[in-house]
Amino acid sequence: MSDVGLLFNTMNFEKEEPVMEEVSSKKEYSSDKKVRLLKIIFCVLCLFLVAELVIYKYVMPGFASPKITVKGNRSFTAEEIGLKLLAMDSKSWLDFDVESAVAILSSEPGIDRAVVEKKFPDKIYVDITERVSVAVTFVVVDGISYPMQVDRNGYLFPARDSSVLNNNSIPIISGLPVEYMAGGMKIPAKFKPLLEQISTIGEMKQNYFASISEICVIDKDFGNYELELIPAQSKVKVLTDRSLNEDALKYMMVVLDVINFLETDVEEIDLRYGSVSCKINDIISTLDIGEQ
Repeated sequence: MSDVGLLFNTMNFEKEEPVMEEVSSKKEYSSDKKVRLLKIIFCVLCLFLVAELVIYKYVMPGFASPKITVKGNRSFTAEEIGLKLLAMDSKSWLDFDVESAVAILSSEPGIDRAVVEKKFPDKIYVDITERVSVAVTFVVVDGISYPMQVDRNGYLFPARDSSVLNNNSIPIISGLPVEYMAGGMKIPAKFKPLLEQISTIGEMKQNYFASISEICVIDKDFGNYELELIPAQSKVKVLTDRSLNEDALKYMMVVLDVINFLETDVEEIDLRYGSVSCKINDIISTLDIGEQ
């Protein structure tokens, strides 16, 4: 009887063992299924998060108003440049036209060159090069005289503040004819060497133009011209040829010192033709000071 009972218990144990294994495998499968489901949900949430980040950081800024950064400006403010670009009526970064922006800025008389770049997603970078004044002249419009700055290439642009007019290192030049163009005003090309000479003298350490009140251009026939210099501390006019350089200015100062020392009533000094002539009461005489 004990042998039969032992055999029966062994058989029951063998039947219960597969059942326990099946239950355990079902629990493991159910647990793996939950883990996979959680992973899927996590990945979907991450995708939604990345998509939202891309939309807010890269897509939406492209449809918003562009952010403009300006560099290279000296007299123009970033706000002024931004107001000029408002004429494009660009409602978003995507609508912003680089070529139109360059054309608008380049048409400004005081701007020599403009470079505009678009950077994704909403940045606009503007790099401008302003014209540098080498002289000041006056233009009459409707009977009113307006001060205008002149760069070394002969382009005229308005004086934006009075500091340029009060700067004794920038000479006043008169008698220059003006050509009117679609992009503004310009001095004829034959006077470009004069403006380059003025620019070169202005870059020197010694401020030679502080002793000159005005440079008058006397236009001649056949494309030629001469200069009449008006000293700042003297009523004597100085006639010279078109070569304006450091040596000519030094020679002029020496002659003026001699005239002031002699205390004569000289009205005009002529430094042309390699000699010195003085006009006193409409009488022209030659003054021997040495070779120029």
